[in-house]
Amino acid sequence: MSGIERSADAEPAGGHATGSSDDELRARTEDGNGILCVRNPETHRGWNGIRYRTGMSAKNVGSNKLSMNVATVPPGAVAYAHIHVDFEVMLFILQGRVRHEFGENLEKSMDNEAGDFIFIEPGVPHEVINLSDIDPVIAVVARSDSTEWENIVDVPSKRRPGG
Repeated sequence: MSGIERSADAEPAGGHATGSSDDELRARTEDGNGILCVRNPETHRGWNGIRYRTGMSAKNVGSNKLSMNVATVPPGAVAYAHIHVDFEVMLFILQGRVRHEFGENLEKSMDNEAGDFIFIEPGVPHEVINLSDIDPVIAVVARSDSTEWENIVDVPSKRRPGG
C-alpha cells in the first residue's frame, strides 16, 4: 500500500483537522431560520489521511448532538488507528472498497464496498484502509458528536509512522 497522499492543506502530524476557520464554515452555511443548508460543499479539510467536504456540525449550524459530512479516503491511504470517545459513527459507502481493522490489537477485519452501511460503536479501536491504489473511497459519515474530531484519540498501529 502506498502512503497517505497529502495536499497543501492536509492535516499536520498528530492528525488534527485543518482547513477553514469556524467563521469560514459559518459563511458557507445558508440560514433559513430553522432549516440550515450547506450547498455544494467543497473538499477543504483534512484529518488523519481523510479529506472532508464541508458538512454540518456545531461549528457552522450550531448542532448539539450530530455532525455529518462526506469523507474521501485517497487511493492507497490509511486513516491510522483511533477510537471515538463516547460517540457513535455511521457510514454509508458511496464509492470504493475499504477495510476496517479493529479490536484491541486491530486483530479483526471487515471489508466493505459501495452500498454498505457501517456502524462503529464508541471506544472500538479501528484503522481504515482504502483497498485500491487507484480509486478513492467516498462515504457519508454521521456522528453522534457535534464537534467532529475533538473526541477522537489515536491508538498504536503498525502502519502509523513511528508507531
